[in-house]
Amino acid sequence: MNNSSDNLIEVRDLHFAYGTRKILRGINLSIPRGKVVAILGASGVGKTTLLRLIGGQLRPDRGEVEVAGKIVHLLDEAGLYELRRKMGMMFQMGGLFSDKSMFENIAFPIREHTDLPEELLRDLVLMKLQAVGLRGARDLMPAELSGGMGRRVALARAIALDPMLVMYDEPFAGLDPISLNVIGNLVRQFNDALGVSSIIVTYDVHESLKVVDYVYILADGVVLAEGVTADVVASTDPFVRQFINALPDGPMAFHYPSEPYTADLGLDAARAAAAATG
Repeated sequence: MNNSSDNLIEVRDLHFAYGTRKILRGINLSIPRGKVVAILGASGVGKTTLLRLIGGQLRPDRGEVEVAGKIVHLLDEAGLYELRRKMGMMFQMGGLFSDKSMFENIAFPIREHTDLPEELLRDLVLMKLQAVGLRGARDLMPAELSGGMGRRVALARAIALDPMLVMYDEPFAGLDPISLNVIGNLVRQFNDALGVSSIIVTYDVHESLKVVDYVYILADGVVLAEGVTADVVASTDPFVRQFINALPDGPMAFHYPSEPYTADLGLDAARAAAAATG
């Protein structure tokens, strides 16, 4: 996509399996500096697994992930933690600490990784809450928030330490249309204002295409399509058209590979027995 020096992340021939179930079968992709990149695909294709490999939670079976010039799975514990401090993560469904207020949720990573005095920490947390429009909700608990509000707080926490990379795992799932639009716009605004690189992992095509610069579409453990947003939308590739337009018929099968349904129910054997006795 770009010269390697322009990319914050390089993923090369990445393979990964959970036991005998192969998830990634040779992924190659790049995340450029300062851009928003969407990784799209149906549920179960390995999108979240890819994020875990980038963050070093998992080790590849083959291939490598390079982040800011470092091969992630070759780092020792200290090196991995140092790299992670430069990453922000917005988890599926927010992932807020249920026993901490909104203020304390955002303060947590700042307290964990810095020695800032409380007065400065307070100003920084309020700044992040102001950015997502929730400064007035700083004393509320997660159970008191709507889904959209919780995602906005999770977004504020993800950027609390001004990271070089922010990863969003299904940021639009379960949100109403207004919250979807708000979260999408915030992702774009923060990326441009902070100059970070952003990865949006999602199956929500229409919301992600509004805010991203580049798109990868995963299926069957590989990258089946990629391109700038306009090119992907205009693609005539049958797989891309089916996925982008949510078409029921196309190269992507709805059913997981299996034996014929009648055989699984034993109907063929029953018919054979009936014919033999008839």
